[in-house]
This record gives sequence, C-alpha cells and structure tokens, in this order.
Amino acid sequence: MQHKAISLRPFIGAKDFEISRSFYRDLGFEEVVLDANMSVFKTGQLAFYLQNAYVKDWVDNTMLFLEVDDVARYWNELLALDLPAKYAGVRLTPIRVEQWGRECFLHDPSGILWHFGEFFNKP
Repeated sequence: MQHKAISLRPFIGAKDFEISRSFYRDLGFEEVVLDANMSVFKTGQLAFYLQNAYVKDWVDNTMLFLEVDDVARYWNELLALDLPAKYAGVRLTPIRVEQWGRECFLHDPSGILWHFGEFFNKP
C-alpha cells in the first residue's frame, strides 16, 4: 500500500463546546465552523476537528503532540497567553528535557493533554 496522504486531522471532544472553541481561538488556531456541532481548527497546514461531544473516558485519554520549531519560545508564548487564568481546568507544565528532545504540556478546558515538543534529531 502506498500512501499519498495530504493531512492527518484528529477528532477531539469538548466538555463545553463553546468554552473549548474560545480556548482554541485564544491559543492561536483559526476556526472554520462546519456546523453547529463541529469546527475545524487550523494553523498553517495542520488541523484538527473539535466536536460538541463529550465521553469522559475518551477525552480523559486524548493526547496530541504538536511538533514546534522552538519549544522555549513556544513555552514563553503560552505563558504570555495566561490561559489558566482565563479557563477553568487549564494547566501548563514546564519544559522537560528527554533523551529524544524537549517538550512542555497544556491541558485544555476539557482535560485533553497537548504535548508541544522539539526533537533533537528528527525521527
């Protein structure tokens, strides 16, 4: 099988759809409303779907990894947004250095865990 994929767009859920929509816009994603229960959020060529759907076990186990060019700069930009003060349940975890690279973490208002990472050597 030969893949000629164009993109990979995960679907994520939201405990409160309107709060999550606002959160992702504040995080810098561009929203395209698809219908009353789903939007696609884009940054450059990357995107994900946000659904007005919440299943606790699913959302509690959802993690996304976004590779960034400079995790230290990204961390400082996250801090400047002050998202934990604006959204209940949002948490930031500082940069960790691992043998493969560096990453920091952000929990969204529903509990979805975002990894923002930078690889030392591209896998």
